[in-house]
Amino acid sequence: MKTCFKKADILLPNFDTVSAYKWAVVACDQFTSEPEYWENASKEIGDAPSTLNVILPEVYLSQTKERIPNINKTMKTYLAETLVCHKDSAIFVERTQHDGSIRRGVVLCVDLEAYDYTKGASSLIRATEATVVERIPPRVAIRRDADIELPHVMLLIDDPEATAIEPLAKKCSGDVAYDTDLMLGGGHIKGTFLSSADYKKFKKALTRLVSAKKIGERYGDSSLAPLLFAVGDGNHSLASAKAAYEEVKAKLGEKNAKSHPARYALVEIVNIHDEALKFEPIYRVMFGVEPSDVINGLNEYISALDGSADAQSITYIYKDTEGELNVERPVRQLTVGTLQDFIDGYIKTHEGAEVDYIHGESSVRALASKDNAIGFLFSGMGKSELFKTVIFDGALPRKTFSMGHAEDKRYYIEARKITK
Repeated sequence: MKTCFKKADILLPNFDTVSAYKWAVVACDQFTSEPEYWENASKEIGDAPSTLNVILPEVYLSQTKERIPNINKTMKTYLAETLVCHKDSAIFVERTQHDGSIRRGVVLCVDLEAYDYTKGASSLIRATEATVVERIPPRVAIRRDADIELPHVMLLIDDPEATAIEPLAKKCSGDVAYDTDLMLGGGHIKGTFLSSADYKKFKKALTRLVSAKKIGERYGDSSLAPLLFAVGDGNHSLASAKAAYEEVKAKLGEKNAKSHPARYALVEIVNIHDEALKFEPIYRVMFGVEPSDVINGLNEYISALDGSADAQSITYIYKDTEGELNVERPVRQLTVGTLQDFIDGYIKTHEGAEVDYIHGESSVRALASKDNAIGFLFSGMGKSELFKTVIFDGALPRKTFSMGHAEDKRYYIEARKITK
């Protein structure tokens, strides 16, 4: 099997002189409708070196052109004055979440040549949800002239016997890379460099996961195209990295691009069977709408469905009103698919109507209390269904699930140079 991952030249500050607490900031695609979160993060950080200064929180995506030049300038400054290169490294991560559970992973590089986000892909790295191609260009613009990348991409492995990552918790003999609390309810994180021996065992375990024998045991057909990494978080970021690399390839030629650092992306690998990894639905909140009109439209849409999927239930919330709609004959297998189909159609025919994808029931309720807004809650899919669904059916509807609470998402800590 072609190897689609490798160690990386990982960049970290010297945490003897730089505050790891202020350096680490949550993934940019969180709190997209709550600018106050990012304002509070900025207050916590002050003038200290921080990843907040070299990322673009998506709440500010409309300010891309204004913010990118300063981000790129700060990257150059950090490369010159703050970041230290740890060549040919991989990091074992232990993340203590808000509930005290510990999620484990490994940070390394993956080959973007082995990643395909299109429906029906048979690559070693695949998307788990539909990729909205319109979302890629503004993210490519951020990456295009950037000197470094910082990952919030989390890739999942299907390792029910816990053979690859979990053994590192019992014996990881490398040096500590960082060990710090995380701001604004983010819990705690510790990173340890993998020794050569640890990495060798880890690599061997990953390779074994996609052997014909293991594929046959897990999915009932040993001839299926192997899927090693399924994108859990950050699919559009990974898709943007792929698109940026394709630009490099077009400019330099395929031969010269093979050794270019943009060919690879820094990610964290996590076992989908990790007990600390919780699958949560990503809810919907619509803005710029009259809630009663939305409910009437959704009722009409539901009544016209004549599918054979299991019955579904959708809870709606606006102001002090809460109710439930039952979908008796859905066409889509997942409730989120049914709701998303309706929302997409509604927005096309109602000027000013918008939707946001929200992590956490409390955030939905807070946003749905605003004028001209309505929120939707529903049950999510079980995480054990993910790999088999992607292998047999392809990518799920976009924003189908989230792995845990917003505060438990990846925090930016590691970086990597993506220019020569």
